[in-house]
Amino acid sequence: MKYIISEVKVEESLEEISSIAHIILEHVFDINRTEIILDRSVNFSKAREKELNRILKRLNDNEPIQYIIGESDFYGRTYTVGPGILIPRSETEELIQLVLSENKGKKIRFLDIGTGSGCIPITIAKELKGARASAIDFDPRVIKVARKNAERHEAAVEFLLIDILKEPIPLTGLDVIISNPPYVLESEKAQMKPNVLEYEPERALFVKDDDPLLFYRRIAELAKQALKEGGTLYFEINEKYGEEVKMLLEVMDYTHVEVVKDIYGKDRIVRATNYIDISSF
Repeated sequence: MKYIISEVKVEESLEEISSIAHIILEHVFDINRTEIILDRSVNFSKAREKELNRILKRLNDNEPIQYIIGESDFYGRTYTVGPGILIPRSETEELIQLVLSENKGKKIRFLDIGTGSGCIPITIAKELKGARASAIDFDPRVIKVARKNAERHEAAVEFLLIDILKEPIPLTGLDVIISNPPYVLESEKAQMKPNVLEYEPERALFVKDDDPLLFYRRIAELAKQALKEGGTLYFEINEKYGEEVKMLLEVMDYTHVEVVKDIYGKDRIVRATNYIDISSF
């Protein structure tokens, strides 16, 4: 453990480096965290030494540990990830918790837009008994990985290959729509760590500064028809644009629009209810 920590040269906190060291030990030596804490001896064979050094080299080249080992943990489950697949974040676990708490005991029909690894629909499908899950992404390679993750966790999720900026949502009567769309401004790239900038998919992260609400506006437009009346729209957002997203949804006649803060007190989620004026039909 101490050797790995001493060999990791990336600019991270000691806490983060220790977490990475645990992941490496589990992956290379097939021991769990309890055994690591108890300082269990390991078989340091030549093959394992070679594998360890290979991982450390890639890590020190700023490659995310999740891509190196091909897996990432999210909400108590492990997901296959790799180039082109956004690594699941803890902020999105908070989005999941909100959706689950507000729909407990309901057999919802829901859609995740921009599914990536599939962690959002898979988690909700597993945690909410009777939920019917669909998910959209524009990249067939991403859909392929998400399907494998659904199979891995025995989750029934319908995956659709759709570019929502160009195509409509071919579903109606949904109870819930969830999306964690690209929301990092291109001007914020200078603040991003190399392991994100150099390896994670730009199209899943960044949006142009001159139209930061692009995906929220488009998804909200499509959701007016895809959601049933009284259905709920959940967005993960850039902390800078909580009020702007709220105002956008209110202008589009969504009701009960609320900005929800994350555990750090930052605006992170916007929730809204779909209102349909039946007198217009």
